[in-house]
Amino acid sequence: MIDDEKYMRMCFALAKQGLGNVSPNPLVGCVVLDKEGDIVSKGYHSKYGENHAERDALMRVKYDDTVGGTLYVNLEPCSHYGKTPPCADLIIERGIARVVIGMRDINPLVDSVSKFKEAGIKVDFVLEEEAKFLNRAFIKNMTQKLPYVVIKTACTMDGKVAVNSGDSKWITSPESRAEVRRMRNEFDCIMTSSNTVIADNPSMKHRFKCVLDKDLKTDKDAQIYQQGKIYIASKENTTIKDGQLDLKSLLLDLYSKGICSIFVECGGTLAGALVRDGLADEVYQFIAPKIMNDNSAISCFNGDKIGRISLCRNFDIYKVKQIGPDVLIKYKRKTN
Repeated sequence: MIDDEKYMRMCFALAKQGLGNVSPNPLVGCVVLDKEGDIVSKGYHSKYGENHAERDALMRVKYDDTVGGTLYVNLEPCSHYGKTPPCADLIIERGIARVVIGMRDINPLVDSVSKFKEAGIKVDFVLEEEAKFLNRAFIKNMTQKLPYVVIKTACTMDGKVAVNSGDSKWITSPESRAEVRRMRNEFDCIMTSSNTVIADNPSMKHRFKCVLDKDLKTDKDAQIYQQGKIYIASKENTTIKDGQLDLKSLLLDLYSKGICSIFVECGGTLAGALVRDGLADEVYQFIAPKIMNDNSAISCFNGDKIGRISLCRNFDIYKVKQIGPDVLIKYKRKTN
């Protein structure tokens, strides 16, 4: 008996190889079995504008090996012309007998399932929730027309990112800082605040960076401005709400510029505002085995005044990993 879940998880692993390179497209991997149930090809979407996963996999194998076979893909294959021809048509042409899909495509232009059924191809679904989680950024992009926002914090065990004077170097280890540099490549944009630029003078090397600087008080010789494309959000180009930059308006503006995912590296004020306004989808929290033991120190989130524990913002932990001496915890915002 074929283990559908095993092959779908192979698709997930293949799809992740496209992180940082396929935006605004989703992450997609594909595994092809012949009619005997043996793997004959694998593929994934490696770069925006290049072959989709299904075409990548099918073009690597002879026609005779695909006839009567099974194709696994974590997202419903495209059925319309875009940067590339429809994958659904190629799957039908190659004589595939069964297609196993992780999730339906939420793009209304896509309906390959109907095409497959009309062609006599059996269609099954497996691991739908895991498939949706893999492409959670794409789903938000398509349904809300907003970038997916991840906040990165680096704090002590008591949640502090700096001492009262502002000194923060270094709370976490070289291993954690190296991991952050790697993570940046998975996102379309790095976002930070003028406070962070002034306090830390970070370089945050990346192809696109957004600095929130309402009053244009940062030094244009700062390291962050020396590399990559820069978008400075100020009162001159961004809506002001309650005396501050309107974060929702800014995110909509960035999405209109093709920014589908944002990695936020900042202090407690911006991080707290994003959480308060419900604009942070996830938090990547690096926690060092240190206790500052000082209530006057700066917290990693600072944006609310609440009177009851029931008013806390709720997140689900989905990953815990040790990195050097530190712990990385990944949280996803609860939506219900």
